[in-house]
Amino acid sequence: MSGVTAVVPNWNRRDLLMRLLESLNRQTRPVARIIVADNGSTDGSAEAAATAGAQVVELGRNLGFSRAVNAGLREARTPWVAVLNNDVEVEQDWLERLLDAVERQGAWFGTGRLLDARRRGVIEGTFDTVCRGGCAWRAGHGRPDSAAWREGRAVRMVPFTAALFRASLFEQVGLLDERFESYLEDVDFGLRCSKLGLEGVYAPDAVAYHTGSATLGAWHPEVVRRIARNQLLLVAKHLPKGWVRRYGWRVLVAQGLWGLVALRHGAFFAFLRGKLAGLAQFRAVRNGSGEPGDIDGVLAESERTLRELQEQTGFDWYWRLYFALT
Repeated sequence: MSGVTAVVPNWNRRDLLMRLLESLNRQTRPVARIIVADNGSTDGSAEAAATAGAQVVELGRNLGFSRAVNAGLREARTPWVAVLNNDVEVEQDWLERLLDAVERQGAWFGTGRLLDARRRGVIEGTFDTVCRGGCAWRAGHGRPDSAAWREGRAVRMVPFTAALFRASLFEQVGLLDERFESYLEDVDFGLRCSKLGLEGVYAPDAVAYHTGSATLGAWHPEVVRRIARNQLLLVAKHLPKGWVRRYGWRVLVAQGLWGLVALRHGAFFAFLRGKLAGLAQFRAVRNGSGEPGDIDGVLAESERTLRELQEQTGFDWYWRLYFALT
């Protein structure tokens, strides 16, 4: 089969899912196939998607974002795969512009400009960056939609919120790491790509709108717990030998400051539970990751990009403190 398969992980929010499917069916570059991997929705999402013409993979219960995406990827039979959250709506030319950019630059994957669905003049996300302390920043999040975010560039990490991939990429890199369940699994995937020298592209003319944290909310205790745990899993999987001596202070600062952010949002105990879970898994993940490889340059470049964008568009207090302390 030729063309593009769209993979949509879903758990409830039928209204948002149907809005996404409608926008996919209006694309100027038609989508060959839509696969909805349903995590046991109870609101009729799966039935509505099937009625709308999507292929539904029913997982029976909520297995998390990573497993749902992987289930959809295994069913894809096209040379291109787009992965989209169920709370995304794409412009009519989103796929066409993204395909053009990826093909023109010979990239392996690509993402466009994500705007906040509730405040369409605000960036919800672009591409991902990560610091040497194991904490990530979705570049542009919460910033006004300005010229700073309208320049295309090569990137190493893209959010699986709305992105396009060559299907053969997953044969080289593997699927998402299901131990992450949800959150930072895309950063992990991007780091794995970077180790192999496989890069992507940011195409700002490919525009989509993201509601963001539509299911649980941004600071729901379960969201905070998983992010806090997965920050440590990133350290376990990707920091090189001798990381405690070389990166230990950065890890302590980055993740400790994130604990203060969680405290500010009333989710500090969820943060602690996540860190304890991460520590419990740390050795097994570290031992199972094999030789981490030479990732120092990748992390240094990503942190440099993060800092430059913060300087250009205004520092968040979190990153101002991180760079001041490290």
